[in-house]
Amino acid sequence: MESTRAELAAPTERLAPRPHVVLLASPGAGHLIPLAELARRLVDDHGFAATLVTFTDLSTAEALSGVPACVATAALPAVPLDDLLAGTSMETVLFELVHRSLPNLRAILRSVGAPLAALVPDFFCSAALPLAAELGVPGYVFVPSNLTTIALMRATVELHDGVPPGEYRDLPELLCLPGGVSLRRTDLPRSFQSSNEPVYAHLLEEGRRYRGADGILVNTFYELEPATVEEFKQAAGRGAFPPVFPVGPFVRPSTSSDEAAGASACIEWLDRQPTGSVVYVSFGSGGSLTVEQTAELAAGLEASGHRFLWVVRMPNLDGNDGHDHEDKQNPLAWLPAGFLERTADKGLAVAAWAPQVRVLSHPATAVFVSHCGWNSALESASAGVPIVAWPLYAEQRMNAVVLEGSVGVALRPRARERGEIAAVVKELMEGADKGRAVRRQAGDLQQAAARAWSPEGSSRRALEQVAATWKKVTLAEVK
Repeated sequence: MESTRAELAAPTERLAPRPHVVLLASPGAGHLIPLAELARRLVDDHGFAATLVTFTDLSTAEALSGVPACVATAALPAVPLDDLLAGTSMETVLFELVHRSLPNLRAILRSVGAPLAALVPDFFCSAALPLAAELGVPGYVFVPSNLTTIALMRATVELHDGVPPGEYRDLPELLCLPGGVSLRRTDLPRSFQSSNEPVYAHLLEEGRRYRGADGILVNTFYELEPATVEEFKQAAGRGAFPPVFPVGPFVRPSTSSDEAAGASACIEWLDRQPTGSVVYVSFGSGGSLTVEQTAELAAGLEASGHRFLWVVRMPNLDGNDGHDHEDKQNPLAWLPAGFLERTADKGLAVAAWAPQVRVLSHPATAVFVSHCGWNSALESASAGVPIVAWPLYAEQRMNAVVLEGSVGVALRPRARERGEIAAVVKELMEGADKGRAVRRQAGDLQQAAARAWSPEGSSRRALEQVAATWKKVTLAEVK
């Protein structure tokens, strides 16, 4: 079909292939999904060709299945990593993988037939930015998380300005970031909590390379973090940091897997529930609770008296949990005895997976008990669903602080025990005080998320500005 279109094109069009953007995704669905959506926008809305590059070593066919058909993909060949010590952190393995893959990435960039318009590595792959400079094209970092993530990296780098090489300093016990975000050290991702963490030095170097980027594209939107956007604008005006462009929210579309039997069962069950009556519970593709946390959550949901749809994953079984289950591979077997029977008229528990975007946008869904992964947070915002924040790892505690404090669309249980869980669920579902305010804010944010990609929306204008810059550079190269 492409060749047919080319044959029908005018002679001048045949001589002007579409400018090409190459995007580099670090492993993990949470990184790949928004970058793939950015690539689709560049192709569909701005006339670029796009290639999404992944790492053979750590990518899965399942993750790649969601890449839009209009976006080409290329996998970097595997590189030897067997010299790394046993027990090396995943982050360190990733940074080594990126460095060792640079020659192969250079080959891919040089093989692009159309004029190369830009290189867009994601936030863990900034080591690729010098290749953009080498090839004379813009290099922009893509951040699949929020502006607070970039503010944390920037604060870490600025803390080390003027510090001798090899010397590392701890962030303060209370870190005050742009936009009124205050983070205790325990709210930070583990890798930032101590300068003695092995990966701390890698993250510092990563952040220093951001300063050399031509721009930063962030999976957020102006109305979600307005004060932080404005502070970054001021920093860019002073030359203290590259320009930052909020170009989200990038929410994954429904895919063929969403039509699977399990998906149909979830949606059919929701169809039978009253509007605004269901608490949706899911902790993401990588999140797991302990057996004890699972029992407390089950008791809390039951005590709340509200309907629920719970995506149950295998619990974290580190250590001896003291339980004996015949079917250890079935997540539902780890729920408390009698729970499913007692809640059969109010709840549906499903193993491992549900079509989350469809569930959140369903009229019956009222509240989301979430790990606060940023993709999930944006999906919830786009659907207008308030959050019970239950962060597990990585940047999720930091996201929870942002969602509860500065954005105002979440409440966090003070303790992960049944009484507190039930109280927070009931507050968000029926509360006349905090609950009502959070529900109203979630509805306002849903409208703001929709406006961001309207014809005059903030994110659409931001990406148009970036696209125009890339096309101008490409046109100058062709001339």
